[in-house]
Parts: sequence; structure tokens; C-alpha cells
Amino acid sequence: MDEDAGDAWPPPDPHPAHAHAPHPHPAPAHAAPQAPAAVPSQRDMSASPTSSRSVTETVNGSHRFVIQGYSLAKGMGVGKHIASETFSVGGFQWAVYFYPDGKNPEDNSAYVSVFIALASEGTDVRALFELTLLDQSGKGKHKVHSHFDRSLESGPYTLKYRGSMWGYKRFFRRTALETSDFLKDDCLKINCTVGVVVSTIDYSRPHSIQVPESDIGYHFGSLLDNQEGVDVILNVGGERFHAHKLVLAARSHVFRSQLFDDESDGEKSEVDESDELKEFCIDDMEPKVFKAMLHFIYRDTLVDDNELGASSSDGSVFDTLAAKLLAAADKYDLGRLRLLCESYLCKGISVASVASTLALADRHRAMELKAVCLKFAAENLQVPTLFIPYIASDYDIQVA
Repeated sequence: MDEDAGDAWPPPDPHPAHAHAPHPHPAPAHAAPQAPAAVPSQRDMSASPTSSRSVTETVNGSHRFVIQGYSLAKGMGVGKHIASETFSVGGFQWAVYFYPDGKNPEDNSAYVSVFIALASEGTDVRALFELTLLDQSGKGKHKVHSHFDRSLESGPYTLKYRGSMWGYKRFFRRTALETSDFLKDDCLKINCTVGVVVSTIDYSRPHSIQVPESDIGYHFGSLLDNQEGVDVILNVGGERFHAHKLVLAARSHVFRSQLFDDESDGEKSEVDESDELKEFCIDDMEPKVFKAMLHFIYRDTLVDDNELGASSSDGSVFDTLAAKLLAAADKYDLGRLRLLCESYLCKGISVASVASTLALADRHRAMELKAVCLKFAAENLQVPTLFIPYIASDYDIQVA
């Protein structure tokens, strides 16, 4: 990679004033003496100091490219590739290109080639790359080609324009690949990581004020913990929870309907002046689930992971607190709580649990979790690829 030398700035003056200026005429004898030039005080020179810092770092992102039916892709021709879906890193689109017969005609299809391509418009995009062919035996002996975690003599790689690529023409010898643990059930898995180089200026302002993060969840949580101003009791399976009607109604239109519709009924004209709090019964939820839901309603966060993942001895995903909380979010139309539960359950998907997790997601309208389950099944189970679009269509899900 060529490097251009920078010019000095500002450039030197080709005609300096002292070189050609005429000698000044001597001052006449009768001229008044001139006052000496004012010397800036130390106070003036040190006023309002500022500083700045240039920070150059990488914005990283990864993509897994699964190549199902490797043996059928062989023979498509030298220089012809299979492309992954594009993915976004650092404001640019990228794609992985796999050449089953190699990219270089001179190799006579003896190697497979793998490249990362810039798939969007861009000029002189600087980036680091990593390509990993996954060992599917479980031994963890992956084949890794990486720019990361090593010294780069010439710096990051520069992609000049859309379609520029980085990778290996001789990524792996085909005969060795086809007898290795990298190929399993006629399937290859390649992880790609891109780190786009970006530079930002971090500068200090002489009169800046730091604003702390929002603590509204802490204060509302304290309101619940201290039970200040509670005006309603929720009886859940015999356990009584004190709460605030306005908070519940603000968070869930289902609670709003239950708590206030009766009060707004025109037939109700008598004023209840008793000091007793009105009590509502909830019979279809466990107290621990309701308590976790109250935690979210007041604090806008989930309870601890240890509580969410706890289940009975059979280990069923339906019996976890996260699954029951997902059902509660569906019942009370708490959209953010639903997504938080989906995100948590997504992390625990495995070959053994994907079917039950998909059923759970279908039951409680968890569309994001459904999509993840279907993609996981397509990539890891012996489900004919032909059937996946039909399964997805039943759930109205787009599967790449």
C-alpha cells in the first residue's frame, strides 16, 4: 500500500519580509519617543485552556455464513462464488464470498477460496478482518486467519471501492477439507469479523456539565419498596401485593381497564369514603411471576438472571420464570417486557430446547423469538431446507 508524504503547513514564504524590505529611515531628532509595545500578561496567555484528543479505533461486527450442500456447489466453475447475505458494520455493507472451485484458474480447483467483499459504496475504507472456518467436531480446533491481535506492518487493509475484497485464494486444500472435521453433514460454517477503522475527536469544553443517567427507575422502585401512597391491593394466589393504580394504568392499558373502568361507570354515584384499599384478585398467575412483573413495571428492568433461568427438575423451558414472565407480558400487553424476555430466552436456545421454545414463542406472539428458533433449526437440525420457507410462512416470518 502506497503512502503519500504530507507537505509542511503552512508553506514557507518565498519572499520573507526581512530579505528585500528597504532600510527604514532614521527617526528625526525632534520625533517624540514611541511607547514600548505592551507585553501580554501571564493572565492573558493562560486564559481558557482547552484540549482535544484524536481517537482511532475499530467498529467491529460479525456474521456467520453457513454453506449447506457443499458437495452440490462443487463444479460450479473456477471464479464463481456463493455469496452470504449482506451485513452492516461501521456504516458499510459487507458480504462473504465462497469459491468452491477456487478463484485462481492457475490452481486448477485444488483449493477453495474465501473473501470478504465491500458490498456498498465506499472509497478507501480501512478495516481489519478475520475469517474462521469452524471445527464442527466440538474440539475447538478452528482454522483462523486474522488481522486482529497481531502487529500490522503496513496498517489496516484499504478497500478502494465497492467490490474490493480481502481474503485467501488458497484458503484450504479441497482434498484435505473434504476429509476434515470442518465439513459435517455436507455443511461448512464460516465466521467473519470486520473491524472498520474510524477516527473521532474527543475534546474538552471549558464549561461542560456532566448529566447523570436517568434514575427514575430507582425512585419508582423505592416507591414500591416503601409502599408510600399505595392505593390498591392485588391478591395473587393468596399473596397480597400493594401498588399504585396510576403507575399500573400508565404502564398497561389492561390494568387501566381493570382498575378504572368501574370507577368511570355512570351508574356508580356513591362515594366510597372508607379507608380500606380496594382489592383485586388475579387467579391465573403465580405470586413470584407477578412480583417479577411488578419489578419491571416500576423499574423497567428484568429481575436477576439467576431467577429468570430457574426451573423445576425436568428443565422444561415452559417452567422457567422467563417463560412465565413472557406469558404475563402477553396478557398485560407489556411490549418492552415481552422483548426483554425474548432476548433472554434466545440466549438459551439449543438443539434440545429449540422445539419447545418455538412452541412457547408461538403461544405468546413472540415474533422475534420465533424467527431466531426457525433460523437455528435450519442451521443446526436435520430439517430439509425445502421445508423451512413453509414453516416460516405459517408463522409469518422472513427467514434468510
